[in-house]
Amino acid sequence: MQVVRIRSLDVLRGFAILGTLGTNIWVFASNGNPTLIFTSEHLFSSLNAFLSQVWLFFVNGKLLGMLTIMFGIGLEIKYQKSLQKEQKWPGIYIWSSILLFIDGLLHYFLVMEFDVLMSYAITAIIVAFIVKAGTRVIKICLWIFGTIHILFFSLLSGVLMFTTDEFVMYNQQHIAKIYMNGSWFDQIMYRYQDFWALRAEAISIIPMNICLFLFGVLLMRSGVFTGDERGKRVRKKLLKLGLLIGLPLNLLSFVPNVGIQVMVRYFFAPFLTLAYMVIIIKLVEKGSLKWLTMRLEEIGKMALSCYVLQNILASIIFYGWGFGLSGKVESIGTIICWIVISVLLMIFANLWRRRFKSGPLEALWRYLTLLPFQKRKQNTKTM
Repeated sequence: MQVVRIRSLDVLRGFAILGTLGTNIWVFASNGNPTLIFTSEHLFSSLNAFLSQVWLFFVNGKLLGMLTIMFGIGLEIKYQKSLQKEQKWPGIYIWSSILLFIDGLLHYFLVMEFDVLMSYAITAIIVAFIVKAGTRVIKICLWIFGTIHILFFSLLSGVLMFTTDEFVMYNQQHIAKIYMNGSWFDQIMYRYQDFWALRAEAISIIPMNICLFLFGVLLMRSGVFTGDERGKRVRKKLLKLGLLIGLPLNLLSFVPNVGIQVMVRYFFAPFLTLAYMVIIIKLVEKGSLKWLTMRLEEIGKMALSCYVLQNILASIIFYGWGFGLSGKVESIGTIICWIVISVLLMIFANLWRRRFKSGPLEALWRYLTLLPFQKRKQNTKTM
């Protein structure tokens, strides 16, 4: 049962990585325009609109939610390991999160401005202290940060619900020129000059991230990944929640109104995420789609490396300093690009895992995480 649990976690992580690209690929394909994932265009207005909206219905917000929950699960695993080894908590985890923040900062400047790693790093530091306080405090914090998140995005959705496209689509011509005609350095300078504006989403979703991290912690404690009756009961409840509540609410994403679509992404998407998670766990347990789950597992075991690599590949394919396909491909072309990048990631992860235990960034992250503490141990022994 332990093997199934671990495999499920890795497969889920791999699925979430490719799924986040499934959303981000539309931003890459539209000259860095993040508002494209929210549209006031009617579903049946064109084949292009139909394909993009149906695709985004399945991925927009759902896989980001899954990735966030998986970070919370990972935090809980590390916390439990620290208890077993009688190590100080959060201790080394804080330093590890600082390194993740630095990684995210570099990723933001050098690769793409809609990076989530910086937001995750800040969230991880906050949650590391909350999780230590016990389950009761975790549930209280869920309510507090959940309320903050709901109030903020309800206000934002209300404003956007009654605004025009011209108000929502801010200065896109200038941004499009940077991504179509500008150099890589021009993009870096744009991200530097507009740092706080471009980091607005990453900051505003921290309360939501805290909730999903904490939910991941509680999921792990509920035994959802075990194959016993308790785990099955939890998964059954989550599946009902995802399908009976999450699915109908997410159908609102087809309403041609930006404010409503913002609500779907930031309120309702995580509910459908739960159904995705249960279905994937079931597939792993039954041994279904074995080839695909093995490829996802390999990506999941080197998730950080694959996350950065997929965004580098997308940058090369779409931006002007690369192949320059941004703004030149329609929905079907965008989906094909996602498939190509996903296949390349599967090949890379498979070949890398044949020779190395960890992904390149995972190995570097682990080395830098342990480095200060190893030096401290050496100094202690010398004394």
